[in-house]
Amino acid sequence: MFAKRKKRPFIEVTKLSSLIAEDVEIAGDVYFSSGIRVDGRIKGNVIARAVDGQTRALLVLSEKGHIEGSVNCGDAVINGTVIGDLDIEHFLELQSNSRVRGTIRYEHLQMDVGASVRGQLLKAESRPATDNVVELAADKASSA
Repeated sequence: MFAKRKKRPFIEVTKLSSLIAEDVEIAGDVYFSSGIRVDGRIKGNVIARAVDGQTRALLVLSEKGHIEGSVNCGDAVINGTVIGDLDIEHFLELQSNSRVRGTIRYEHLQMDVGASVRGQLLKAESRPATDNVVELAADKASSA
């Protein structure tokens, strides 16, 4: 009678530890490992560093934020402008004011009405755990 609800992906907003304020412009690559909010401008790549083998770092780009370069991180909430490719390992939320020009690779995507993408959307396949991979081989001799 009651169906199990599918577990939805979520973003841990509590991971935000850094802010690039509205009046700040950075020319060069930005590396982070926990969480970052961008209200200013970045002309360069934004790259999450892996911690314990995972890149679950969070990028929040506000409506005022602007990135010209590639973005690579675990989770992202975009409400500003990105001119470059997005490679999001886990969950990507494109809010209503987001403007993206480039290829977007993601595992889970939420896209609000009004969001704009000029480029490709490529869904990444879920990465199976190597412990759970089973290889099956057909025995040619027994099938004859």
